[in-house]
This record gives sequence, structure tokens and C-alpha cells, in this order.
Amino acid sequence: MASTPATGSAPAKPARSRKPRAKAPATPPAPEFAEAGIETLPPDRVNLIAEGLREKSSAKQAIYRATQAAFALLRQVSQELCLELTQKVTADADQSVKIEYQSVNEMEFHIRFSGDLLVFVMHSNIVTFPDDFGPLTTPYVAADFRRRFFGHIMAYNFMADSIRYQRLNDPGYLLGRLLINIDSHYFLEGVEQLELPDHDMSGSVISAESLRLFVESAMIAAVNNDLIAPPLPEIQRISVKQKLENQQVSRGSKVGFSFSHQQQF
Repeated sequence: MASTPATGSAPAKPARSRKPRAKAPATPPAPEFAEAGIETLPPDRVNLIAEGLREKSSAKQAIYRATQAAFALLRQVSQELCLELTQKVTADADQSVKIEYQSVNEMEFHIRFSGDLLVFVMHSNIVTFPDDFGPLTTPYVAADFRRRFFGHIMAYNFMADSIRYQRLNDPGYLLGRLLINIDSHYFLEGVEQLELPDHDMSGSVISAESLRLFVESAMIAAVNNDLIAPPLPEIQRISVKQKLENQQVSRGSKVGFSFSHQQQF
């Protein structure tokens, strides 16, 4: 006797036919750089750039070290000169006259004397100049492109009381700029009292003697240019700000500095 299916059982589902999965379209190949109008940099250019960076960076580091050495020697020369002048002045004249050396930091020092203040500052950057700048036109510089770059030391003249009393509006004067190259040769430009050399740096080597002459000449330029009082109409009025900031409106200014017309700035 045949068996009958159980009551309430669900009929079997017909099997589904599976459709084949469509394949993803293949990624088109990237276009060649030449087809896109972009050219790769040839290896020789890469090497040329790298070599140029190495040479220039190395040269600038060497120039910075040469400038540091020159500034250290300038400090030493200035200290010795201040001591020598103090001994001479106090022995021959007024005991109250002082010539003082003061170190501010590794990049700056001062010399204070006779109401004047010389500020010597070494800059951290290495600089160059336009092609028509004096020394750059000489065969000495043309023989080595590294000689086109310089470290520089600036010499400024202020009134000593301007710094002492924080008279922020008082003027200062650039006396000279000393440029030092990779060979420790120098070029000096500034006021005529500095006994400026010619443009050829080939024979101008940093030494204790040349730096002492630089400091002595800067001191002479400062001492020989006295303060000139302003005309009365210029100081008839004073602002409250000037009073509160201790600005002396009757302060003088130096007008005797003259720059050589042969030097370019």
C-alpha cells in the first residue's frame, strides 16, 4: 500500500537557474607620459640639480664659518684696542673717560666711548649682489663662482644715551659693511673715513691688522662727527607721547658722514 505525503508539508521549490556573473570591465592602461604631454626629467638634469645644491650649500657653510672666524677676531681686536685706549686716555687726560667693550651675544658686541656707541653685528645669512657690483666685476671673483657670495658684518654708530635711556626714535648711522668671502678675503664699503680699498679683493685678506684698522677708522669717524642741535622751530612742540617715552626733542643728529661715490649700495 503506497504511503501518502504528510498533511501540511510545503511543496518543494523549483531550483533556480544561475546567470553567469558579468565580468568587470578591464581597467584601461594608463596613458604614456609622452602621450599626455608630460616629459620625465632626464637623469643628467637631476644630477646637475643635486650637484648644484651640494656645491652651493657647501660653499655657503664654508663662507659662514669664515665670517664667524672673522667676527671672533674682530671681537679680540676690539677688546685689545679698548684696553689700550683706556690705559692711554686715563694716563694722559681724564680718569673719568672710559672706553668700554660689551659683548651682547654671539652675533653682536658694542664699543662705548665719548658719548658714542659702535654696534658691530654679524648677520647669519649669506648674500650676493647684482653682476655690476664692484668686486663681482673683477677677474678674481670671475675665476670662481663661489666668490660671488659673502658673509657680512655691519658697523653702526648710535648715541650712547639713545640706548641707555631707550630713546627709540633716535637715529643710528651705518658706518661700514664688511663682506667676507669663502677665501677669507674681504671687501669694505661705507663712509669715506674708513679708508676704503679698491674693488679687487685678491690681496685683501682678513687679518688682525686689517680688522684693527676697520675698528679704528669707525671710531675716528664717530668721534669726528659731533652732534648738531636742531633749529628752534623744529622743537617748539612736543607731544605727550614723546614726554612719556623720554624723547628729548632737543636731541641732535650727526650730519658729517659722507659716503664714497665709488661704492655701490
